Amino acid sequence: MSTWGNNFRVTTYGESHCRSVGCIVDGCPPGMVLTEDDIQPQMTRRRPGQSAITTPRNEKDRVEIQSGTEFGITLGTPIAIIVRNEDQRPKDYGASTMDLYPRPSHADYTYLEKYGVKASSGGGRSSARETIGRVAAGAIAEKYLRLAHNVEIVAFVSSVGNEHLFPPTLQHPSYSTNPKFLQLIEKIDRETVDTFAPVRCPNAEASARMTKLIENFRDSQDSIGGTVMCCIRNVPTGLGEPCFEKLEAKLSHAMMSIPATKGFEVGSGFGGCEMPGSIHNDPFIVAPDLSVNGSGDGIESKKRLTTKTNHSGGIQGGISNGSSIYFRVAFKSVATIGHAQTTTAYDFQEGVLEAKGRHDPCVVPRAVPIVEAMSALVIIDALMAQKAREASRNLLPPLPKSQFIKPETSNGR
Repeated sequence: MSTWGNNFRVTTYGESHCRSVGCIVDGCPPGMVLTEDDIQPQMTRRRPGQSAITTPRNEKDRVEIQSGTEFGITLGTPIAIIVRNEDQRPKDYGASTMDLYPRPSHADYTYLEKYGVKASSGGGRSSARETIGRVAAGAIAEKYLRLAHNVEIVAFVSSVGNEHLFPPTLQHPSYSTNPKFLQLIEKIDRETVDTFAPVRCPNAEASARMTKLIENFRDSQDSIGGTVMCCIRNVPTGLGEPCFEKLEAKLSHAMMSIPATKGFEVGSGFGGCEMPGSIHNDPFIVAPDLSVNGSGDGIESKKRLTTKTNHSGGIQGGISNGSSIYFRVAFKSVATIGHAQTTTAYDFQEGVLEAKGRHDPCVVPRAVPIVEAMSALVIIDALMAQKAREASRNLLPPLPKSQFIKPETSNGR
């Protein structure tokens, strides 16, 4: 399927070397200021040809809004977005050997088995070119989240190959126990991340090591994988649907749908398995007083609970608890490489394949905005579901006061 979401629905279209790629966004709230300028920055961060360690394919990825807005205001109707492929070169993939062999670890064989036909050039729908529609839709979702709830989503590269921003240690088997990491995710912003181009790892020394590693694999016609860390701040409480649409399950689903992903962990992740419950548990504390509308202008203040630590990664029982959400996504080494590889052709004859075309030696630097986009699509969909529930509940008569009933607020409940 090529559609994501229940309330904020996104359908992407296009193959790696067709005339255009894009998406249709259905369910965007009306009355929001929206132009191409709101979307283009993330498209530019994702586009190929950014540096010497990305694919040389030269696409500007200029976004065009086709419908759903008038005079720069969303109408509540479907928003169609198109990005034209200006530098597609199907002939780069048309060498006779590539027609005969399914590329190792690529989707050529499985697509052919599934559909009985496949795109003859590039990866078709399995290509990362498909993610253009996701990034465009994610930029729209993110603008609404920022305006309505001040939600901030920032991703960055946390490792390339065996070079790590925060290597695991006996003292800190998980990111969730490392004070430097916890400080970073509460302050980091995209502008800072992008100053560490081309790798987008927010540490000069680690970024230099990662860049050198990618260059080495590029020069040897090989590839290498890595991980992307993402943090989501100011997420409202109550997002996530038990039992099969828990918030971390939806985030995992979204991230694992991105091409080349091989792993996902939230909060303490796999390192948390090495921590006893007495350390891993997140005790509750009283958060600082906050005004109901966040303005601090003397309007009624109220206390709320928060957690002393955040090994849970902002999600407990599949539902957001108000703390920052953070998770890590693993991306494998790019499948298409320049090395000659012994493999077997469609006619069952063993031979040698030397793949042609233009490819990233490491995908993680360009995956950063894709991870951010899919995060926004998950959060806005969960937010709309929760707001619908709250609006329906607010129409009912108030319940008696009880410690098991959330008290009313100035805007309803």
